[in-house]
Amino acid sequence: MGFETKRNMEMFLFSLFMRAYILCIMGNMLILMLISTQTQLHTPMYFLLGNLSFVDICLTSITVPRALSSLLSQDLSISFHGCFAQLFLFHMVGNMDSFLLAVMALDRYAAVCQPLHYTTIMSKRTCITLLTFSWIIVSLHSTVFTVMTATLPYCGWFIHHYFCDVPAMLLLSCADTSARQMIIFTEGSLIVMGPMLFILGSYVLIIRAVLKLRTSKGRRRTFSTCSSHLTVVIFFYTSIIFMYFRPSSLYSAAYDRVISVVYSIIAPMLNPFIYTLRNKEVKNAVKKLIQRGRKGGQKWVKKAEDED
Repeated sequence: MGFETKRNMEMFLFSLFMRAYILCIMGNMLILMLISTQTQLHTPMYFLLGNLSFVDICLTSITVPRALSSLLSQDLSISFHGCFAQLFLFHMVGNMDSFLLAVMALDRYAAVCQPLHYTTIMSKRTCITLLTFSWIIVSLHSTVFTVMTATLPYCGWFIHHYFCDVPAMLLLSCADTSARQMIIFTEGSLIVMGPMLFILGSYVLIIRAVLKLRTSKGRRRTFSTCSSHLTVVIFFYTSIIFMYFRPSSLYSAAYDRVISVVYSIIAPMLNPFIYTLRNKEVKNAVKKLIQRGRKGGQKWVKKAEDED
């Protein structure tokens, strides 16, 4: 059913979401470029940030291009298999965001609470192992969600959403879905709440370590290294909790569309800006990249003038 708006609103929404999508892709691609080209960013924290940028690009690309196409062409149809492929990929990548934030919390804990053992705790091998394990878990989780939803008998074919998601799909089933809803809610809670509780535990230890510092300047400087990550965590989990952790009796199609836009479009778009604006190392890397581009441009112009 898309966004179920009046015709004169569709072009406004298309323009709005197109700009948000372009900003998301450009911002996250900039982060990936900086991390790959600037040697001072070749650290575990930025390796994880690069993975977060990649996941954010995937998350928006799973839903936004199809939604933009629908706003332009008025073709709101999607195939049965395409719908469940979208559902599978969206939940896999969306939950990978959660696991990545948990691994990044471990990185911040090691940096603040175990600085002498940081390189040992957050070695490249450890990071790759944790990310591989996370991808396996979210793939299995998404498979469970998709199979339990796809095997239901359906009487309705109009999904009151702009992409295929579990709550909207369950409403279309002819069968009693209460048992599956309970299983999905329980299993989904473990997948989402597990990383969130790990992040909370990490920040309890981080805050305890920060408060032990003698000077307020030292406390501010130490905690500032975690501020970007903490901002992203709060924004991400607030929208997820409001979206999925509520009684089915409170389901609202319009409400779900708004919240989905927040965590699937707005959050991935803002993440690069949060890390850029609140991080001196990233700012310096951006400046160096701009200076390198200017020097390259000046050399090219001079070479062209000499040839003339």
